[in-house]
Amino acid sequence: MSIETALRHFDWATLFVASEWALRIGALVYVPQRRPPNAARAWLLLIFFLPWFGFVLYLLIGRAYMPRRRLRVQKQIYELIRRLAQRPEAFDASLAAAASAELQPALRLADQLSEFPVTGGNRFELLPAYEPAIDRIVAEVDGARRYVHMLFYIFEDDEVGRRVAEALQRAAKRGVAVRVLMDAIGSRAGLKGLGPGLRAAGAEVVPVMPLRLWGPNAARFDLRNHRKIVVVDGACAYFGSQNIVSAHANRGMVNEELLVRSTGPIVRHLHAVLLGDRFLEVGNLPPESGDLTPAPAAAVLDGLAQVVPSGPGYNEGTAEAVMIALMYGAQTRVVLTSPYVIPSEPFLGAMCSAARRGVTVDLIVDAESNKPLVQYAQQSFYDTMLKAGVNIHRHHGSFLHAKHMSVDADVALIGSSNLDIRSFALNAEVSVLIYDRSAVADLVRVQDDYLRHCDTVTREERRALPLARRALENLARLTDSLL
Repeated sequence: MSIETALRHFDWATLFVASEWALRIGALVYVPQRRPPNAARAWLLLIFFLPWFGFVLYLLIGRAYMPRRRLRVQKQIYELIRRLAQRPEAFDASLAAAASAELQPALRLADQLSEFPVTGGNRFELLPAYEPAIDRIVAEVDGARRYVHMLFYIFEDDEVGRRVAEALQRAAKRGVAVRVLMDAIGSRAGLKGLGPGLRAAGAEVVPVMPLRLWGPNAARFDLRNHRKIVVVDGACAYFGSQNIVSAHANRGMVNEELLVRSTGPIVRHLHAVLLGDRFLEVGNLPPESGDLTPAPAAAVLDGLAQVVPSGPGYNEGTAEAVMIALMYGAQTRVVLTSPYVIPSEPFLGAMCSAARRGVTVDLIVDAESNKPLVQYAQQSFYDTMLKAGVNIHRHHGSFLHAKHMSVDADVALIGSSNLDIRSFALNAEVSVLIYDRSAVADLVRVQDDYLRHCDTVTREERRALPLARRALENLARLTDSLL
């Protein structure tokens, strides 16, 4: 019998069915490993009903894996951080001066989980207005004498991106060391449109986490570097939620952000995060890394703050664990602001527990989102929150993209992390935990201003939802476990 005849008579249908069952059985063994039960169930259901589709999707986004090389280099970065950011012995004294006794366990947890210690002597200026914040960055770059280092998830080739790029080019041409890190996916337009001009002026442009589906540096394509950091001359740093992009980037919406300008020792720690990300891509440290070495100084108990990085390669769930602990220690009020809220069960439990204890828990979200599927999934949690007494406020008039938290009058957490699985476990993020009461008061004023532009979600409104809408919300909610 010829090969052609054999192939015509081969039972391909049986082979296909057998392959599907092989995938199902293999999934039962492999998928539940080191995975929360709800996520394992979601993946198993998908693979059981659509074996080949589920298998391919699982290969692409099923596990938050990082290449071995990146994990090895990450360990080298940890060792560098331990040498440069030694922990003070008087941590308990710092805590006593900074926060209530109820919040101190959460701050001790942060001290254990973060690679960086608490440091005093910092100052923070909150910049909630979009265009003035860009103006400050441009002015800072124009005043730079030695170096400008930037790391952004989105550095867009638009009027804002071009304006910042032009300032960077001016700095590079006058001899300032300019190094710009852009996420390879989020900033693909900036890398293509602005990268050549920056390099021609003498700036270094580094794509961060470039897409590789195989090879020694292969990783999940949807694991992104979501950080936003600017460091100028080692004297000041910017962090927060704002990218280098027009406020009108989302069609029909105007972005509202929160950027923070900081001075003090915290600048060195934010710089270390940025240079660590650069080291992962290029394998060396630039001459400006000499600024990371701290000068001997007496302990300062005011302006206390701590850098809290998170994402693959860092302690798992760092930012989420700290936020949960803070909510359990809260005594009077917790305010959470985020455009995307898909909480894990522990996070949701902490929110609801705080509200049931009598703590005022205010969650500020957008009335209209640029990601409808995420918003549907987010709304599926509202009934549980409202039943526990959480106040849910819908912000109108802008797309509120800021991400921060205040607890009582003692602690604030400001950064790039949303309140969802992607930010807590998948993306590279950075937040700053601030124990300075004046900075916390400034943040509370910003949050209270948000509330003046909000309406409140009510239980009556939720009860009146049609069945089809509830079904859509619950279906969208299933996608969180597939991450």
